[in-house]
Amino acid sequence: MKKYQELFRTIPLFRGIADQERETMLDCLHAREQRFAADSVILLAGQPADRVGIVLEGQAQVIREEFSGNRTILTALGPGDLFAEAFACASGEHKTLPVTVLAITESVVLLMDYRKILHACPSGCSFHQKLVENMLAVVADKNLMLNRRLGHLSKRSTREKLLSYLSEQATLHDSADFYIPFDRQELADYLCVERSAMSAVLSKLRAEGLLEVERNHFHLKSSWKVV
Repeated sequence: MKKYQELFRTIPLFRGIADQERETMLDCLHAREQRFAADSVILLAGQPADRVGIVLEGQAQVIREEFSGNRTILTALGPGDLFAEAFACASGEHKTLPVTVLAITESVVLLMDYRKILHACPSGCSFHQKLVENMLAVVADKNLMLNRRLGHLSKRSTREKLLSYLSEQATLHDSADFYIPFDRQELADYLCVERSAMSAVLSKLRAEGLLEVERNHFHLKSSWKVV
């Protein structure tokens, strides 16, 4: 896993843990690297929630699928992103995943046994307390992210949901020019709206001179602030 050393240094779960300690820690956590083809399942809804993962290469999504076949994208994942930690850390002896984690492109993922994260090992590794503290911070940050998404979904119209999301992305990127991690259908799934209705809203916003859009690239015009 030495090829991912630079990436590991940026991952919040490993914050404050030295490189040498991290190598020992990954052995302790029974971490294993696994490659997935595009459009393949990394973790499947209904499986035991006993693993935590980190994307090392590629892109993935956390999705919820209804019995009717409708799909909702909960979040997009890229290199360095942690997933399934909230479900793995939840209470209950017979926990199962309520969501599926899907590889969107060919991806490499690091999978770890969550029990090894939450419970100190017999060796009494010095890094373990720091690891638990980092996990709590990661879960808290994810909760804030989900609250932001709920803010988008609470808007009444497709236009309001779209404006809320794009405004947030501009703030997160600190720029009126940015890329989003979704194609048109995925964005509609994320915002829980019909793709045709969302496309119509995007066309109207472009006609109003409020934005330029090319696939997943957006540029918000100076008039955007008056919306």
